[in-house]
Amino acid sequence: EMCIRDSKTKGEQNMKNQKVTFMTQAAMIAAIYVVLTIVFAPFSFGEVQVRIAEALTTLPVFTPAAIPGLFIGCLIGNILGGALLPDIIFGSLATLIGALFTYLLRKRSKFLAPLPPILANIVVVPFVLRYAYGVLLPIPFMMLTVGIGEIISCGVLGMIVYTALHKYQYLSL
Repeated sequence: EMCIRDSKTKGEQNMKNQKVTFMTQAAMIAAIYVVLTIVFAPFSFGEVQVRIAEALTTLPVFTPAAIPGLFIGCLIGNILGGALLPDIIFGSLATLIGALFTYLLRKRSKFLAPLPPILANIVVVPFVLRYAYGVLLPIPFMMLTVGIGEIISCGVLGMIVYTALHKYQYLSL
């Protein structure tokens, strides 16, 4: 009598493992983003903001899972931080766009990694501040203040994260 084995092929098992790894990485990145946003809430929001969680925006260089991770983390962080609906939507979309373009630029110079989130937030956040929160500062001035905050969080802190992780880039999980 033959025994029929109900086992998956190595390829199927590997694919399942990759999906689990992707979802785990995305969830971890989202969770860390939320915690950093809430812990540093006093300067995560407003006209002059240095959102420490934005240091994670260099992560798409290392894993595509960072794209949904950053988006979901920003979405939840904005909700828990008491942001208004337009901020929750458009702020999170700015993070998604930044993450996507960081991923697309991953094979280029490492110094390009923080640029997409910096630019996405410079373009989007001042309009959110004006039309959602009624901040009456001139849009170009808010682009400058948001830009400075993003340069600190993505450019400086993000490159520290990048440099720390780059050493371990080729280790398998």
